[in-house]
Amino acid sequence: MPANTRFPRGVFVTGTDTGVGKTVVASLLTLVWPGAYYWKPVQCGADPSTDRAAVAQATGLAPERILPEAYNLALPQSPHVAAAAEGITIDRARLALPRADGPIVVEGAGGILVPLNDHDTMADLMTWLDLPVVLVARTQLGTLNHTLLSLEALRRRSLDVRLLVLNGPPVATTTETLRQWGRVPMLAELPPLPSLAPEPMRAASRRLAAQISLASLEAADGRL
Repeated sequence: MPANTRFPRGVFVTGTDTGVGKTVVASLLTLVWPGAYYWKPVQCGADPSTDRAAVAQATGLAPERILPEAYNLALPQSPHVAAAAEGITIDRARLALPRADGPIVVEGAGGILVPLNDHDTMADLMTWLDLPVVLVARTQLGTLNHTLLSLEALRRRSLDVRLLVLNGPPVATTTETLRQWGRVPMLAELPPLPSLAPEPMRAASRRLAAQISLASLEAADGRL
C-alpha cells in the first residue's frame, strides 16, 4: 500500500458463523461513522431481502451510500455453491474496493473460511482488501471456542482485528474471558434489540459509539 494512503478506507465486518449479526453491526457502524458507506461484495440469497435492502431500511442511509453488490446470487448457500448454481465463478477482479468519498463498511458472507470459489476464501478477500477487521460473535454457549478459533485464523493470515462485538444477552464471564484471551484492541457488547427499525438502531448506534474509538479504527496501527 502506498505510504501516503490514509487509513482506513473502511473496515471489514466478518463473523464467527453465519447469522451472528454481521448485518446489524455493519449497519450500526455506518450510523456511528460519519460519511460511511455500506458494501456487501457477495450476496447469497434474497429471502426475506438482501442485506443491502435490510441496511437501507434499518439505517435510512442515502441510497448512494449503500453500494451495489459485485455478486448478487439467488441461492442462500456458501458463495462458491451459490455461484456454481448460476454457472459462474466468483472472480477476484470484480471484488476490488469501490471508490467512495468516505470509509466503506464491508460485510462478508458467512464466516471467515467460507469458500468463494475453488481456490479462495472469505479470508483471502479480507487480505486483498487490506482493511481492519471487525469480528462479530454470539454470546451463546460455545462462543469462546468459536471466537478464539476465528481470531487465531485471522491472525495467522496477518489480518488486523480491531474490534470484537459480542451480539446477544451479555454474559459477564464470556466478556471477561474474551478480553483476556482474545487480546483485541476494542471489545463491545450489543444487547438484543427490540427491532431493527431506525429508532432502536439509532439508539443502539449511540451505545456502540460509547464503547469504541473511531480514532482507533482509523489509525494506521489501531492505536490512538
